[in-house]
Amino acid sequence: MLFSELPLANPLQRAIRAVGYEQPTPIQEQSIPSLLEGKDLLGIAQTGTGKTAAFALPILQLLLDSGKFRAPKTCRALILLPTRELAIQVADCFKQYAQFTAISTTCIFGGVGDASQKNSLIRGVDVLVATPGRLLDLIGQKAVSLKALEFFVLDEADRMLDMGFIHDIRKVVALLPQNRQNLFFSATMPDDITKLAATILRPNPVRVEVAPQSTPIERIRQELYRIDKRRKGALLKELLQEHPEMKKVLVFSRTKHGADKITRVLEKAGIKCAAIHGNKSQNRRQEALGNFKKESIRVLVATDIAARGIDVDDVSHVFNYDLPDVPETFVHRIGRTARAGKDGIAISFCSPDEEQDLRAIEKLTKIKVPEGDKAIYEKLPPPQKETPESEMRNARGRGFPRRDKPAQSAGHQKPEQSARPEWHAKPERGSKPVQKPAQASPEQSQGSNHHQRRRNRPGSRARRRMRENGSQNP
Repeated sequence: MLFSELPLANPLQRAIRAVGYEQPTPIQEQSIPSLLEGKDLLGIAQTGTGKTAAFALPILQLLLDSGKFRAPKTCRALILLPTRELAIQVADCFKQYAQFTAISTTCIFGGVGDASQKNSLIRGVDVLVATPGRLLDLIGQKAVSLKALEFFVLDEADRMLDMGFIHDIRKVVALLPQNRQNLFFSATMPDDITKLAATILRPNPVRVEVAPQSTPIERIRQELYRIDKRRKGALLKELLQEHPEMKKVLVFSRTKHGADKITRVLEKAGIKCAAIHGNKSQNRRQEALGNFKKESIRVLVATDIAARGIDVDDVSHVFNYDLPDVPETFVHRIGRTARAGKDGIAISFCSPDEEQDLRAIEKLTKIKVPEGDKAIYEKLPPPQKETPESEMRNARGRGFPRRDKPAQSAGHQKPEQSARPEWHAKPERGSKPVQKPAQASPEQSQGSNHHQRRRNRPGSRARRRMRENGSQNP
């Protein structure tokens, strides 16, 4: 089947030719005819299978056929996505496919000011692409209403669940009109996702399940380097400097702090790179992603959450700087390369405390990851020894109690405490207690206490030392 054989309007066919599509992918071929008939759809497919066009093209066709007009502060189609980057990419796809029509598309997400997003919703939009948090925020501000909604798409449902958006999704679904067409997409279908789908979809939806045309494990050449955690940065730098063919490299870090640290190491070595994670502003993240796509930078360092939904072509190498503690995440990571029939390379670093994660990954993939060239270890500088201060700092990070003072040697003896005054000692049985010396009256002690306080004042001690040193200007 060809796209030209699908019952799509001429403006959409023109846009399809403009983006270079000729033959639909399996999910597009199975989904588009059913959606054009107005049926609900349950799609089980991963990123990279062409599912965005599978739901975008029929929605645009149905919007053209309905002949309805958008009302102020409303939307006719809502596409709900887990991350900002994925929302922006899907909105760009809608704009590409609708470039020869009058259908409008707006994208709203958190992390930026909402003033421009509110302005874009004043006259209403045909297609609204949104993340759950910002959508509920603007609904609460009366900036947008879902009362006129005709199409609802929930994409990446399993990632929504992983990121804790399940309650937000239920709030959004409660605001939707009853008469609507629903599309539900997820890469996996655990019990919670199955129950959620049952609350959104109408009975007997069309079920389309499509596996990737080529699983990442089959096409990707993998390498493993067992390395101490303190030497990972030096190993990454050495590999990038020795292999100039690594032109478009994606590095995964487990933490935001780790991503920033990797970036500093590479920048110090003169390697152009950038990091994206939750602490970066949306503008910085978009700038880094755009530079990576244009190959203005060679390396993009990302955390798993920030990298979700990022679809970048021609990634030559993927580095697992830190092994993930969820084996499925490893498969998703290395799947960023070897796309569109091309080959790719995935390189993983494994420190001694990550051996258990490595065994779990090999059990899931049923592949023992081969080790890389061991000669590279000889080119690395020896690991820096930790100073006592850093050792204590690392110990506190691992949950050990703080040690502000160095441990005492075995021969060290504590100084003897001064003996208690005789009158304060506990009297022996049968003996008379020693009388406490009588205190001076307030009149008698006022002068001595006054001078004692003056002697103890810091300023007085400083002046006294200066006088003792012979200074004439205290």
